[in-house]
Amino acid sequence: MIGLHFFSPANVMRLLEVVRGARTADDVLLTAMTLARRMGKVAVVSGVCEGFIGNRMVGRYGAAAADLINQGALPQQVDGALQDFGLKMGPYRMGDLAGLDIGWAGRKRRAQANPAAYRRVVADVLCEAGRFGQKTGAGWYRYAQGSREPLPDPDVEAMIAAFRTEHGITPRRVEDAEIVERCIYALVNEGARILEEGIAARASDIDVVYLNGYGFPRHRGGPMQYANEVGLPAVVKALQRFADTPGADRAAWTPAPLLVRLAEEGRTFA
Repeated sequence: MIGLHFFSPANVMRLLEVVRGARTADDVLLTAMTLARRMGKVAVVSGVCEGFIGNRMVGRYGAAAADLINQGALPQQVDGALQDFGLKMGPYRMGDLAGLDIGWAGRKRRAQANPAAYRRVVADVLCEAGRFGQKTGAGWYRYAQGSREPLPDPDVEAMIAAFRTEHGITPRRVEDAEIVERCIYALVNEGARILEEGIAARASDIDVVYLNGYGFPRHRGGPMQYANEVGLPAVVKALQRFADTPGADRAAWTPAPLLVRLAEEGRTFA
């Protein structure tokens, strides 16, 4: 038994996560890796968990972006800051392209499995209004007939403002530098947890996933290599600051033990 997780659209995207089970035979793994090469894919072996490597990390990235929207940013600012950093597409443009109903279905499934952990987000409001992204002509952005050009939408801004009021949130000014720090360091922190759990064999595998499946800027080497270059102590310090912010999801922002240990030892993910 083995899993082959293709990325959408599968005829274009080069990444393939080869998902190894607890008792997957070595010859089966070798066959899957050979098949990936024959198809022209870049294969990375993953262990079994919710979202595997890439989508598990993008879940934390999306949660960090959602927090920024709650606190005062708008989708076009978040996307713009991350695209200036080098990403091909910010999280809200990516969501509209993929279809917001996909994430919505996942959130509903997880809420059914664990109702106590469910937290309503602005994306739920959009989906309830039938805004699923490009395929419906409206998501985080609106789209003119026959166009994929994202246009900021005052209706979305009104939905966000109403969500903040409903949850007693007073918006504040959010700087672009904070957007980049929160979203990229959320990726790094979840990547460290994935390494510690043995879901990924090495940090460079995580970088290969992000370079080939998520439009991460090549010149930055991937999220884990970027963290090495910034310096792991600086990443840990920033994560601790985010964890200590009033109202923050402390468990999500607390630095992963592996990340803390490497920082204290003066080492890197490499």
